Amino acid sequence: MNWWQEFEANIEQYAPLGPLTWFHVGGCARFLFRPNSATNLSLVLKRAHQEGVPVRVLGAGANVLVSDAGFDGLVIKLNHPAFRTVSWHATTAQVGCGVDLMPFSRKCSEQGLVGLECVAGVPATIGGAIRMNAGGSAGEIGTIVRKVTLLNPNGTLDNWPAARLQLGYRTSAISRHVLLVAELEFDADDPKVVSSRYEKLFQQKQQTQPLADKSAGCIFKNPAGYKAGQLIDTAGLKGTRVGGAVVSDRHANFIVASKVASAADILSLIDLIQRRVFEHHGLTLEREIDVWEPVGQEAIAT
Repeated sequence: MNWWQEFEANIEQYAPLGPLTWFHVGGCARFLFRPNSATNLSLVLKRAHQEGVPVRVLGAGANVLVSDAGFDGLVIKLNHPAFRTVSWHATTAQVGCGVDLMPFSRKCSEQGLVGLECVAGVPATIGGAIRMNAGGSAGEIGTIVRKVTLLNPNGTLDNWPAARLQLGYRTSAISRHVLLVAELEFDADDPKVVSSRYEKLFQQKQQTQPLADKSAGCIFKNPAGYKAGQLIDTAGLKGTRVGGAVVSDRHANFIVASKVASAADILSLIDLIQRRVFEHHGLTLEREIDVWEPVGQEAIAT
């Protein structure tokens, strides 16, 4: 018996992953699972764990670069309504981790709920945003996370308080876990004030970042005391091209993929940027995006 037996209706084999990412490049997943309940997801995770099948979770696909060879394992996509529910008690929300961050954050700001203005314009699911502690100069989502419900790699259910998440600068203690529900606690303010703050931050991103292009957000983390984009710009790399991948003229910490780009082009350009920035500034840039290798590495991605 195959470990995925009974779930054929929800599991696609050799599924193209490129169309599910913002870069629109990369190969196929050996298995792509779209569960319709946490119970079924738990069972599939348990079986995959027992069989040694590597697992990743694909959220909005905005912080991911899939290898041209694809991923030889199980990819989970939480886009079923079962993982996209929201319930409220006063200013505290229980949010399914498959919920799209951008429309949810805008709606919260329009209702005068303070805490998600910092992620205006950030494409992600709630789960992916928490895993990488998404945010910017205006703050991070981690400030309003109180606890999460998740599945461990072996499929068992668990609850983590915020402290256990160890949320830091684009990092957390979440690795091979699958986030299911997050409890978010907001402050309340004048809806006009909060919404105005949100829209201002969103417009700033529209003006300074290539949001309409095929990219994956910031490629590198900001080194302490520096801005990665400025380091790349002053190294003379804006507009630099490798194959179908090019450093954005609008924001140097973005790589834009053309229709003919491959994952290999993007990876080569990333390596070139790292070398040139080190030559010019003596600093090593650390990748912010999650690169999916073709085989064997068990991890979770946004």
